[in-house]
Amino acid sequence: MFFTYLRRELRRRRKAALVVASGLALGIALVIVVNSVSNGMGKAQDKVLQSLYGLGTDMTVTKAASVSTGNAQRPRFQFDAQNNGDSKSQSSDRVMVQGFTTLASSTVTEVADQKGVSTAVGGLSLNVVKVSGQFTRGQFRQNPNAGGNRQGGPGGGNGQPQGEVRGGGADFDINQYTVYGTDVTKTVLGPLTSSKITSGRTFRTTETNAKVVVADSAYAKTKKYKVGSTVTIKGVKYKVIGIATADSGDSAANLYIPLKQAQALAGEKNKITTVYVKATDSQQIDTVKSAIQKNVSGTTVTTSADLAKTVSGSLSTASSLAANVGKWLSIAVLVAAFLVAGLLTSSAVSRRVREFGTLKALGWKSGRVTRQVVGEAVVNGLAGGALGIALGLAGAYVVTAISPSLQAQLGGGTGGGFGGPGGGFAGPGRQAAKTLEVALTAPVSVTTILLAVGLAVAGGLIAGAFGGWRASRLRPADALRRVE
Repeated sequence: MFFTYLRRELRRRRKAALVVASGLALGIALVIVVNSVSNGMGKAQDKVLQSLYGLGTDMTVTKAASVSTGNAQRPRFQFDAQNNGDSKSQSSDRVMVQGFTTLASSTVTEVADQKGVSTAVGGLSLNVVKVSGQFTRGQFRQNPNAGGNRQGGPGGGNGQPQGEVRGGGADFDINQYTVYGTDVTKTVLGPLTSSKITSGRTFRTTETNAKVVVADSAYAKTKKYKVGSTVTIKGVKYKVIGIATADSGDSAANLYIPLKQAQALAGEKNKITTVYVKATDSQQIDTVKSAIQKNVSGTTVTTSADLAKTVSGSLSTASSLAANVGKWLSIAVLVAAFLVAGLLTSSAVSRRVREFGTLKALGWKSGRVTRQVVGEAVVNGLAGGALGIALGLAGAYVVTAISPSLQAQLGGGTGGGFGGPGGGFAGPGRQAAKTLEVALTAPVSVTTILLAVGLAVAGGLIAGAFGGWRASRLRPADALRRVE
């Protein structure tokens, strides 16, 4: 009886049902689009952070900032003196630790021993400045107008110079690039994990001190490196075993070599610049951060949340709008849709006074009338939910199809950098702002769909509560007063 009456009433009041369902659909569709865009913003920001952190990294540990003593490491280049007239090419490499600060390699073990830490891996970030070129010795030419009498000074008796030096000079080129020393026995964390090997292979666990190198694809293209090529750093020759392409944005370094080789090049035995940390539970990152800062002295711990605060540009602005303006706009539209649905349902009940009054006169209890009204409202809510999900999916698809490009600017400024003052990819060695472009998508998750269904049911129940309350107050006498 309930479903028969429900079907008949919904068919009779199609227009009113459509109005209620449309209002709910608009609010639900907006929630789906805003939620999906917010998810897309999160994924875009994750891509940006991957270019700094590496996949799977929850936090980095670097050396704590200290007051500068004024003895910062400065590049110094020495060249041989030229004693003959021939030109001779020369070059000199200066290998410097990025950020000029290091930690002891034992810090990795200390960090790994902290409660809540799953894995810890150390790395050494280097900046190489290579100056190469040649000196050309000038030629001394005799002045034919100079007299032979040398009395009266070096210019000769008649005041004319004996000769002059012509030609000569120097022509040098400066090439600057970054090198990252990676722990080849633990390749699950670190900057190299944010790149994919597209040619050759990655490091083997046995190559802890091998003279091998993995080159970033963009840098390899510029220098015409390929698998099997030779790269010379500070007089040491390394064989290119692989070419790596960054998954998103720029690579963390131009060249990757085994950690021991990087330490030898920089003269920093048993030293690292950064410890990359993976927590056992992503929900306990703040707790792990506090434990490391308390128990491992002289360090600064930076989480992905800290890094996210350094992201600016259109990505940050859009993310803020989606999280704030979009969220409150969705709430406002939903509240308005629920109220309108409730008022329309209540109004419809008022127009059905004679019908409900007659039913009560025939023996229907108030509870049965209320259930009938609530049932109709819930069906309207589900219809609105289905329509809203369809509209929301269409909106999310349009956003993904257009894929608007957003810019993310990371860090920048003297002494800034990413992740605190520790060197590596997280310290003042990287002072220039880094700008990345990411395409915005709007992925719709199962959670979002379930949220939409929940909102549809809630909207129907709220509308039914309005109408049910109004229907429960009707009396058979109200129906008799409406009979002409």
